[in-house]
Amino acid sequence: MSSPVSIGMRLDALPISAFHRRMLWLIAGGMFFDSFDITLAGSVLGALVHNGMSNLALNGYFISSTFIGMAVGGTLAGLLGDRYGRRFTYQANLLVFGLASIAGGFATSMSWLIALRFIMGVGLGAEIVVGYSTLIEFIPPRERGRYAALLALVTNAALFVSSLAGFLLIPVVGWRAMFFISGAGALVVWVARKSMPESPRWLASEGRLDEANRIVAQIEEAAYGKGYKAPEMAATTTQASEAAPPLSVLFRRDVRARTLVGSTISIVIGIAIYSFVTWVPTFLLKQGVSLSSSLGFSMVMSLGGPVGAGIGVLCTDRFGRRRCVAIASLVGAVMGVAYALSTSPWMAAIVGFLLFCCLYAIVALAVACYIPELFGTRYRLRGNGFCAVLGRIASFCAPALTLTMYNAGGVRYVAFSVATLLVLQALVVVVFGAETRSRSLEVIEDGHAAAVMGDCPAGAAAHRAP
Repeated sequence: MSSPVSIGMRLDALPISAFHRRMLWLIAGGMFFDSFDITLAGSVLGALVHNGMSNLALNGYFISSTFIGMAVGGTLAGLLGDRYGRRFTYQANLLVFGLASIAGGFATSMSWLIALRFIMGVGLGAEIVVGYSTLIEFIPPRERGRYAALLALVTNAALFVSSLAGFLLIPVVGWRAMFFISGAGALVVWVARKSMPESPRWLASEGRLDEANRIVAQIEEAAYGKGYKAPEMAATTTQASEAAPPLSVLFRRDVRARTLVGSTISIVIGIAIYSFVTWVPTFLLKQGVSLSSSLGFSMVMSLGGPVGAGIGVLCTDRFGRRRCVAIASLVGAVMGVAYALSTSPWMAAIVGFLLFCCLYAIVALAVACYIPELFGTRYRLRGNGFCAVLGRIASFCAPALTLTMYNAGGVRYVAFSVATLLVLQALVVVVFGAETRSRSLEVIEDGHAAAVMGDCPAGAAAHRAP
């Protein structure tokens, strides 16, 4: 008898196959161009200040409009993704930011660019919420952390690619090319992703067990061969007949600590990245460094994005999410202090690279995997979206906070502030966080499911094909 738990057990029992790798790359394609579009702001805004089309205040409006849009997109993704499914939502958001990015390349004034950036932000915010959550619902627990971190690695590689593209293209052909690349890439991925299946876990949670069973059977046949039949599993009482839980479920006694952990990480990372990473080229310009040199130093620092995500790939399933997030936060705090005390652009670039490594390791460990894991399937996108929206609100406030701190004490005050937030994040994760490594999503979601399934991968292994 099929049930949401048995569907989850069958997905968890699968060996990693070509299907999982295809899912990774199709989701990663959209996430890559999402990240490219977000991170192009650093290079583009520096160029716009340089050519007189913008200034620090307008740059702040541009960044804020991005994150207002992302907050709206994250909210819609949470609601629509849990109501209408993952597939509908990730295709809609990709189309929105792809078309808006191409339009942004034709903007004739900063006002138009800021308005179009809000529309881009709606799609960008939704893609982040849906992409990570969708992947972890397909991947077996023994590989879930690694695959989520690999997705973050591809996503965060866009930070370096965007900086490199800005370094090579903006001085030659101008800033508009950056938006054209992002938009065209997103539309290509949109076409490629039309064949992706719906999440069987979500289908089962909605009571659509026949559809979920059909998709899982197709994945099993691809892994084990045509004609494979899944072994019979004991019926469970975990069904999806009750109404979908309201948003208030995030503040239920057994869930609110998870909501606190996810929200804290999203807020701290949102402020750290978008009050520091995005502003680095502008800070360097204000310190007298030329446009070309500022883009070059930013490119060196941006290598920390893929390197940090790579560290996450190596560590997440070996040492666990909770411990690694706490350690990366504390090391990042040390690097923030060191950046504030740096005495030359090259020293700042090296320390900035190490700080970027820590920040994007946290993204790979927490944003890509840990936060979505904390919430149940029926409210995963709302939980992940809620945390992401708080992060976007923090990101919206970041430009004003950054300008205030910069005017008060220069880039040192900005770096000290980032370090303080990272220490706070480490404390919250250590005190309130729970470890999710190698555990089934159903076990994480519902304590009594552990009695039915056992801890994965052992619980799933009992049902694995011989």
